Amino acid sequence: MEALIPVINKLQDVFNTVGADIIQLPQIVVVGNQSSGKSSVLESLVGRDILPRGTGIVTRRPLILQLVHIDSDDRRKTSEENGIDGEEWGKFLHTKNKIYTNFDEIRHEIEAETERVSGINKGISDEPIHLKIFSPHVVNLTLVDLPGITKVPVGDQPKDIEIQIKDLIFKYISNPNSIILAVTAANTDMATSESLKVAREVDPDGRRTLAVVTKLDLMDAGTDAMDVLMGRVIPVKLGIIGVVNRSQLDINQKKAVADSIRDEYAFLQKKYPSLANRNGTKYLARTLNRLLMHHIRDCLPELKARINVLAAQYQSLLNGYGEPVEDKSATLLQLITKFAAEYCHTIEGTAKYIETAELCGGARICYIFHETFGRTLESVDPLGGLTTIDVLTAIRNATGPRPALFVPEVSFELLVKRQIKRLEEPSLRCVELVHEEMQRIIQHCSNYSTQELLRFPKLHDAIVEVVTSLLRKRLPVTNEMVHNLVGIELAYINTKHPDFADACGLMNNNIEVRMKHNLNKNKSKSASSSQSSSVSEQSDGSSGSWRGMLKREEGTTAPLPASSQKGHAVNLLDVPVPVSRKLSAREQRDCEVIERLIKSYFLIVRKNIQDSVPKAVMHFLVNHVKDCLQSELVGQLYKTSLLTDLLTESEDMAQRRSEAADMLKALQKASQVIAEIRETHLW
Repeated sequence: MEALIPVINKLQDVFNTVGADIIQLPQIVVVGNQSSGKSSVLESLVGRDILPRGTGIVTRRPLILQLVHIDSDDRRKTSEENGIDGEEWGKFLHTKNKIYTNFDEIRHEIEAETERVSGINKGISDEPIHLKIFSPHVVNLTLVDLPGITKVPVGDQPKDIEIQIKDLIFKYISNPNSIILAVTAANTDMATSESLKVAREVDPDGRRTLAVVTKLDLMDAGTDAMDVLMGRVIPVKLGIIGVVNRSQLDINQKKAVADSIRDEYAFLQKKYPSLANRNGTKYLARTLNRLLMHHIRDCLPELKARINVLAAQYQSLLNGYGEPVEDKSATLLQLITKFAAEYCHTIEGTAKYIETAELCGGARICYIFHETFGRTLESVDPLGGLTTIDVLTAIRNATGPRPALFVPEVSFELLVKRQIKRLEEPSLRCVELVHEEMQRIIQHCSNYSTQELLRFPKLHDAIVEVVTSLLRKRLPVTNEMVHNLVGIELAYINTKHPDFADACGLMNNNIEVRMKHNLNKNKSKSASSSQSSSVSEQSDGSSGSWRGMLKREEGTTAPLPASSQKGHAVNLLDVPVPVSRKLSAREQRDCEVIERLIKSYFLIVRKNIQDSVPKAVMHFLVNHVKDCLQSELVGQLYKTSLLTDLLTESEDMAQRRSEAADMLKALQKASQVIAEIRETHLW
């Protein structure tokens, strides 16, 4: 299982080359307050002075530190191949293959690289520094050193320095594959430890947090850290390990780390004899190595699956970007043909990419025809906007100066045309909705079916313009046809229509009843004709006779003008037209007949329109565009003079293609690295 940590280091190297953090690799993240002894802990694990020292924030960029254990044979072989003079050396990612055998140079390079990115004003950056240390005195570990938590900005530090540092810390410790090394000084209250506080926010169960208590030798006289180390103050599942740091005097006097570790062991034996074998830097290194190996073992299956999924995604992305164009003429024709085919397939419902979120293409056109348009027509009331008084007025206007014996046919035709005209607006709206959907299909094809068009924004815009223009040209033709369909219905009211027979029969029956009623009425009146004529003679010529005639004729109680009340001659033009009144029995029957005829014939026409408008839209708009789209695109765009301009890639396409290719290569390499692990390494 010791081979697992080098595997993770290899994976780290693979992804460092592309500068990506999409794979969350297992690693140990060191967190602690400023001046809590983080740097000393790391240097104790390395066994060398490699980190910058000073006051305030010294670590201002994440330092990803890979410790690689090498035995004597490997050391000799590597030394001979690379001309290395020494048993320990370091390498930075940003300096490529340069090898550092002088650890003072490593420290200076960390300082220089930090200032290069973060400046010299104590600001921080989240761009990491990658350092590898090869040594026979280290165990295999991957550590991340982060800036120390601070509360108050000092000097020219930004006011939100605390927030910046915590955001940076959370970025690393939120990785579920990381082990959190929470560093706390022994001469501070463990209950107020900021490192344990932030660790608990992302790891509330403490399953991946290990506590390190530093500066055991600096506690007040008469006190010790026994309760803390035993976990009685704050329990930590992975354990609590105490260490003794080098003092600033030791550092200034260049005290060797090896000597410091020896003194640490002596201190623990004297002060904490019962706990000496479970504390100290060497025990910490072995514990971290063991935890990291087991953690890697647990994370490896999920890591492998994640790499395979990402590899497939980047392969698909790279396929979408396509290869650099060599034959422009063939490429242009291919893209035009593919777009036209996908456009037609979307209408026909045979597209490769089926939308699941909403209806689109042919399915939406079908919905417009049979749901939107159909329901709209069915909601049109055959007698909507037509009152009984309107019908009566039309009947009386159609009779002329003489009262009619029968209901005039002209009134029916006049009124039914008025109602049929109301079907034109929803029919034209149907055309508009289909036109809008065919315009939306363009975007659908661009997003899902022909993603390579996104490589060539000018070609994409040109195709959109050609299709939009074609749709725009077909819109007035289709509208004209729909207008004609309604006009055809208005041009000839076919009262001989088979479905209209029942309504006509109703009207004829009504007329027969009317005639019988009038015949009986005339017979009854003949007996009293002499009597009524004498009454007429007495009243003829007086002003009261006009009032009586008007009342009998109009059935109104509207008052006459003041002049007639005073006995003057009556001007009939001054008599007010009745606004509303009770209809006679005959008038009611006549209105009912006309209304039934209108409703019956309107339903016939509405059925015709509901059937013919979708057919007209399909023929003049949808099918015409489908049939002509390919030839229209070729005719407008397939020109030698346009090739170079249309097939110019977007500025960042080449860069994105290169980045995707590099990432795919890294993922394939990572998959190969993991595949080389034998099952025996896992246990």
